[in-house]
Amino acid sequence: MPLRISAFPKCYLDRIAGARTMTVFEWVTMSRALDCDGLEMYEGFFTSLEPGYLDSVGDAICDTGRQMPMLCCSPDFTNPDPDARKKAIEKEVEMVRVARRLGGPGTVCRVLSGQRYPDVSREQGLEWVVECINAVLPVARECDVILGLENHYKDGFWKYPEFAQKKDVFLDLVNAITDRTHFGVQYDPSNAVVAGDDPIELLRAVANRVVSMHASDRYLADGATLDDLRAADGTVGYFDKLRHGVTGKGLNDFPAIFGILAENNYSGWVSIEDGMNGMGEMAESLAFLRWITGKYFP
Repeated sequence: MPLRISAFPKCYLDRIAGARTMTVFEWVTMSRALDCDGLEMYEGFFTSLEPGYLDSVGDAICDTGRQMPMLCCSPDFTNPDPDARKKAIEKEVEMVRVARRLGGPGTVCRVLSGQRYPDVSREQGLEWVVECINAVLPVARECDVILGLENHYKDGFWKYPEFAQKKDVFLDLVNAITDRTHFGVQYDPSNAVVAGDDPIELLRAVANRVVSMHASDRYLADGATLDDLRAADGTVGYFDKLRHGVTGKGLNDFPAIFGILAENNYSGWVSIEDGMNGMGEMAESLAFLRWITGKYFP
């Protein structure tokens, strides 16, 4: 069965969620030009969480003939302040309900581990994150929403990178959450590249728990190599020669990725994170995804 493809406007993230010089409704209108089945949302896109406003966003998406398959949220579950962690839980719970309202049953609501604060140990961080995710899970079950833990680099509005950025910490966290119905992995191969990990090795380790996927791609500029990337240590920040590009033309081995997903009977969505160099590249990336997913998921 063909995979469903959605689009996320990474190119407009700051304009919609930061500077507020563009509205989510403007993005939804622009997306009509794209060949996709869904529009992924980000919690910062919304200027209100009132039911009437959220329904207007949902109506705008439906008017394009699309669905909202995933709501990207960035809870900071590693904050040393217990009150801040409590607020993060409450916010994620609220976002789970928003995901259900906009996307219906089976919608993925992204979770992150939190920031890698210098004074928070691996053991303590894992304990807090597991505790927080387990506190959100009852509401996810109630709403029939799936929490998708992403192997992330860093939310654009955070000070520190992701606590569980590296594969070993990420796998420890995934394996500590036993729920296999309302919790899974939001897989992003490019983030594994940024972390200096092998995205294929990571996928093989979590393939039976993947519930959604981001299909962005990266390339190395100015003659840089993967050894240069790993020497620069992606845990500190973006390597200055690592760039966004058209999906299928970068470092990710998408035939291997979709081959592994097919072997594991994957049936979730694939979301394109692209457009950093214009909507034309986003359209090109979507065309590639239609071709490659059709090959492995006829």
